[in-house]
Amino acid sequence: MLAAFLFAANLSAVAQPFLTADMKNIVILISGRGSNMQAIVDAQIAGARIAAVIANRPDAAGLAWAAERGIATVGLDHKQFASREAFDERLASEIDAFSPDLVVLAGFMRILTPAFTARYEGRMLNIHPSLLPSFPGLHTHQRAIDMGCKVAGCTVHFVTAELDHGPIVAQGVVPVLDDDTEAALANRVLALEHQLYPQAVRQFVAGELQVNGSRVSGVAASQASASLMVPAPR
Repeated sequence: MLAAFLFAANLSAVAQPFLTADMKNIVILISGRGSNMQAIVDAQIAGARIAAVIANRPDAAGLAWAAERGIATVGLDHKQFASREAFDERLASEIDAFSPDLVVLAGFMRILTPAFTARYEGRMLNIHPSLLPSFPGLHTHQRAIDMGCKVAGCTVHFVTAELDHGPIVAQGVVPVLDDDTEAALANRVLALEHQLYPQAVRQFVAGELQVNGSRVSGVAASQASASLMVPAPR
């Protein structure tokens, strides 16, 4: 039985990128260890330069990990700002200092203001641990179990002002097992996120994503026969 299924372009190994003038600058936002950030950095995406990693918690473990690899880091404590708007304005200033072509939310645990999302419209991605539009918000894995879902997964999408909403770039699917716990399902979905997110970033960098209203192109006709059935046929 398939353990996981990615509804996106085929995954492939990516060679170490050469630093050229036309590379895309990427700024990654985190709040903790940033495991998805690490997966994107480790993917060494051709044509991409990880310009900076920024966290809203100065003690976020992912900052040290990035700094050890020579990536610029910024710790910006959201608790030091009087309002969400004030924090987002300063955050945008820090991001813009790196001239980003793409902003990537990788476990960035902040609700963003409409002005901030509008500023990076069409060039900001997020990954959410459910098959959107199902289960936006928190506790996605337990909710999928409680509802008797046979599959669960993750979604990469462009960010809009509406929480966990926006044109879907890619989705990954895993089966929900009879004896699954929230933690067990979360671990399998997270492993899938580490595959799916770098692939979505690669597609953005390569100019393969075309947004048409609420839809994003990127699933070729060659994938028409791809499927996942849970339980699997016997």
